[in-house]
Amino acid sequence: MDRLARDYAASGLTRHHPPRDYAPYRSSRLRHPRHPLVAVHDPEAAELSGPVFGPADVTDSDADLTQGHPGEPLGERITVTGRLLDRDGRPVTGQLVEIWQANAAGRYAHHRDRHPAPLDPNFTGTGRCLTGRQGRYRFTTIKPGAYPWHNHTGAWRPAHLHFSLFGTAFTQRLVTQMYFPGDPLLPYDPILQSVTDFSARSRLIAAHDPDLSTPDHALGYRWDIVLDGPAATRTDGGRR
Repeated sequence: MDRLARDYAASGLTRHHPPRDYAPYRSSRLRHPRHPLVAVHDPEAAELSGPVFGPADVTDSDADLTQGHPGEPLGERITVTGRLLDRDGRPVTGQLVEIWQANAAGRYAHHRDRHPAPLDPNFTGTGRCLTGRQGRYRFTTIKPGAYPWHNHTGAWRPAHLHFSLFGTAFTQRLVTQMYFPGDPLLPYDPILQSVTDFSARSRLIAAHDPDLSTPDHALGYRWDIVLDGPAATRTDGGRR
């Protein structure tokens, strides 16, 4: 057991997720399940109906959101990397990690986003990769901008990346958000604040790591993701 695994085992943190109905996050009243959860008695049958992909379906260029366009995207270029781990701190290899995000002006390249900020023709805001032998993922992208939303008067969402990832099975899918350190909007974001355990909330915030930065190219951030156990990465409480 390595140091990270020992830290997880010794943490003694309470396991819980955000409440399904969190009043300060207004949309949770409309979105949360109102019926008992359905038990899956045959996990293998559930896997048969899940998505299927192989290594040939994910290329190295998929992890660089700044490529594949006629020109350079606008904004602060960043590298985000970390490890996908199980509850004992062991790497989860060969697993699909997907991200999506707003552009540097705080707008998504999606027809339902009506924020009157400019779209960037050289940035679509989606990427994916497979974790390596040590469970590591890595993305090159643009730091997203904050954007207004209609949860409450004067509400703005802090900069964040959406993550979707799978563990050893498609039934272990985790959808969550990664935030940036030092963002003044973090204390005012009801989605982040719905994670009431302070230690769990802090694990949703990436760490700036100068050793991960590429000189004259991109700032580096480190964010490990734990699928289960006392130090699990929490869901974000919502979709947006």
